[in-house]
Amino acid sequence: MEPLRLALWQTAHPAESTEALARLDSAAREAAAQGAHWLITPEMFLTGYLIAPERLAAHAEPADGLLLQAVRGIARRRGIGVVTGWPEANGDAPPFNSVTAIDENGALLAVHRKIHLFGAGDAQRFTPGTDPPARFDWRGWHLGLLICFDVEHDEPLRQLADAGAQAVLVPTANMVGYDEVQQTRLPEAARRFGMAIAYANACGREGDTVYNGLSTVCTHKGQRLGALARHEAMLQAALTAPPSTPLCRTRA
Repeated sequence: MEPLRLALWQTAHPAESTEALARLDSAAREAAAQGAHWLITPEMFLTGYLIAPERLAAHAEPADGLLLQAVRGIARRRGIGVVTGWPEANGDAPPFNSVTAIDENGALLAVHRKIHLFGAGDAQRFTPGTDPPARFDWRGWHLGLLICFDVEHDEPLRQLADAGAQAVLVPTANMVGYDEVQQTRLPEAARRFGMAIAYANACGREGDTVYNGLSTVCTHKGQRLGALARHEAMLQAALTAPPSTPLCRTRA
């Protein structure tokens, strides 16, 4: 099986969706030119994250809405898979904080709705997801999706590991003051659950919130394969599949 080549795009949230799509197109072109199979953006990249709840709700769309149609076009045009997030419409209730995996042909492979909301910021804006973590297959790889605070809880990781996932792709918006997530939690969790973790964080400021960067890729053995500092950058990393991927690896 060929290595899984990832590009983690550590960047600030856009002011509006038109800017997000233009910047995503440019980043996808750059990542593809460097040989990446998948580009991972920060959490809620397509609309902004901690914007006014009513503004966020006004941007909510289903998975077949215009925003993801545009992302599918970018993925197809640039020949690279894209993992990115948006507010998913949820009827009259607050939207879900969702992420999708769209492959290099523009096919939507999976959608994950954030299960573990973080603090008042999430609670004021989103409805928590109740489905198990999303899992999908791509060129022989068994991959999972989580969002930010999800990866700080064991159960979603255990569910993915028991389903045979080899790597989990995690758009996130972790803040200053929580560096221990990247420094300690990610390598520990990757080793314990036997899955690589690719954690693409935001940087810069959004309103009063400052994101801490430090986007990180850990192998299934918990070894740090690459990490960024605080500022905007793109991290390229190639994952090699473990020699075997038995189910129920979570007791190790």
